Amino acid sequence: MKKKSVWIKADEGGWEQQKERITTGLESGADCVLVNPGDVGKTRELGSIPVATFGRDNKSGAEIIVVGKRGEGDGTKPLPLETQGSLDINAATLLRDKGVAVGGYVIIKDKRYEQFAAELGKVCDFLIVTGTDWKVIPLENLIAELQRYDVKIIFGVKSAEEAKLAFQTLETGADGVLLDSGNIQEIKDTIQAARELENESAELESAVVTRVEPLGMGDRVCVDTCNLMQKGEGMLIGSQASGMFLVNSESDDSPYVAARPFRVNAGAVHSYIKIGDKTRYLSELQTGDTVTIIDSKGRQREGFVGRVKIESRPLMLIEAKAGNRILSAILQNAETIKLVGKDGNPISVAKLKKGDEVLVRLEEGARHFGKKIEETIIEK
Repeated sequence: MKKKSVWIKADEGGWEQQKERITTGLESGADCVLVNPGDVGKTRELGSIPVATFGRDNKSGAEIIVVGKRGEGDGTKPLPLETQGSLDINAATLLRDKGVAVGGYVIIKDKRYEQFAAELGKVCDFLIVTGTDWKVIPLENLIAELQRYDVKIIFGVKSAEEAKLAFQTLETGADGVLLDSGNIQEIKDTIQAARELENESAELESAVVTRVEPLGMGDRVCVDTCNLMQKGEGMLIGSQASGMFLVNSESDDSPYVAARPFRVNAGAVHSYIKIGDKTRYLSELQTGDTVTIIDSKGRQREGFVGRVKIESRPLMLIEAKAGNRILSAILQNAETIKLVGKDGNPISVAKLKKGDEVLVRLEEGARHFGKKIEETIIEK
């Protein structure tokens, strides 16, 4: 599922009242805040986050300028009889022509406002719509009307439950929500709901280990993330893009070393790592890169690389059979490196033997520069 954004509405009331909303949004991972022009600078002092503000010029320095407040969009001025006569649409067009990221703001009061929102959305980067009485139907209509245009629909909500409904309306749902709530927990829950919807589950299956063979020295990659992982959680690694093993994080203590739940000792430098719907070579990863963390149930979440360590270590070849496929991975030969068994429990490669069943992810098709393509390819 594509990324779902959460905007925090913080344009009404005093600064101290809005500051708490903005701070909570920043700490929880919100994608944007909508503030008054005079609060853009104060918002930047709180942290780094895209800022949107209402206006008809870009003097405030905000990343996104939103037209419609105190205009036709919120009903302050009457709707035009013809699109060509719209002050909001003309203002949005002029800003976009100047290279400014533009949002359009419309309160859906009736069918005429819904139609106006559709026209405004055609000339904006973002269309922010709210309802005087929250309803799904206008959102469905706007998603259908604007699906061919390069505009993201942001729907105004007041709770995490409303946000979930907006995200799931029709097949694609809203691109994001504008949350109008001063409730700290509601802000956190809405952002959490967005992240959970982004992360589709991956189907894992068991494969039977057919070969475990120590190799000589080689270069292996440790991926240290900015995220803590749990037992049964790690990354998908393999020598073939068509099938990868779930390599467990170093989340368990051992007699030899303390747990490092931020780390996946991932495998030899040539190995593939599954990231979203693409693959990369382990040797390519760098600080700040995004990685996909996955657990034994196939649940996925986003992680970020904090450090990559490539060191020479003794290696081990592991092969397993899933259906009619033979998959392989080359990992460091050490007690702390573990695959995940079909029961969700980690199995150390030092204790792995023929007949053990481990979790893998199978893929159809071939890969070209990490992207899936329809092509026959044989990897051995």
